[in-house]
Amino acid sequence: MSDETSFVGVDIGGTKCLGVRTDAAGTVLAMARRPTPQGATELVRTVSALVESLPPADAVGVGAAGLVTPDGVLRTGPNLVGVQELPLGPLIGDRLGVPVVVDNDNTCGAYGEWKLGAGRGVSDLLFVGLGTGIGGGFVSGGELQRGGNGFAGEVGHMTVDVDGVRCVCGRRGCWERYASGSGLAHLAREAAAAKLVPDLVRRAGGDAQAVRGEHVTEGARRGDAAAIEVLEDYARWVALGIVNLVNVLDPEIVVVGGGLAEAADVVLTPIRRWSAELLFSPEHRPHPRIEAAELGDRAGAIGAALLARDRVRA
Repeated sequence: MSDETSFVGVDIGGTKCLGVRTDAAGTVLAMARRPTPQGATELVRTVSALVESLPPADAVGVGAAGLVTPDGVLRTGPNLVGVQELPLGPLIGDRLGVPVVVDNDNTCGAYGEWKLGAGRGVSDLLFVGLGTGIGGGFVSGGELQRGGNGFAGEVGHMTVDVDGVRCVCGRRGCWERYASGSGLAHLAREAAAAKLVPDLVRRAGGDAQAVRGEHVTEGARRGDAAAIEVLEDYARWVALGIVNLVNVLDPEIVVVGGGLAEAADVVLTPIRRWSAELLFSPEHRPHPRIEAAELGDRAGAIGAALLARDRVRA
């Protein structure tokens, strides 16, 4: 493959679309972002325009939040409004005139971290993307796993509380309602409504319902005891889901990606502590390392570009 070969990877998240242009080694050469629109037509138009805003590439990889078939159809994306049964790959490919590969966004994140990030050199990896929702990706026995239909990794929709908060998917008690970025904001607003976090409310302009996850992580960095307590509750929910997955998959490493990875300095320590406590038979087994994504919030986009590269090589 020529040294001049380049690829574009796009990560479609619940709130933003991130595009990167890479060389054949996966080095990022350019980057662009756009807000995630509502509706299928606008999504195709936005992703295509995002790719076209970057220098030309030989192939494009797209990571989409939701159920993606092997032939590039996005069946549904709970955090993508108005998008169902969308032939995303074929439509974008027709507009751009280059090969397009579509996969789940967190499967792309797992691939990026396995090839170039925190999971380099391991054969069994669990990637957990904590963003607007939660998604996962797995590498087992040195192979990226997609499941029988391409839908493996929808870990955010495993039930952790059967009578819990209603999820955007329509069910109750999904893990992502407690452990995603929006889950952290929900926990913070509950604490604000109970008048337990007055400093966070003040920083949100005095409106308890305007408290966001960022207010919690910023407060924890300042040593605000109330913010630290909210973060401790949040970390326990994150750890609960992680250990459930570790019990099933037995990975060497758990890589935490998504927007919450940017707060790794205050989030990872309590997640590790709770994970060690909640894990099945912790005294009789090696504990997987729990690390932040080295590629940060670009893991999904870089992984998508790498998948496009490898499809062209094949």
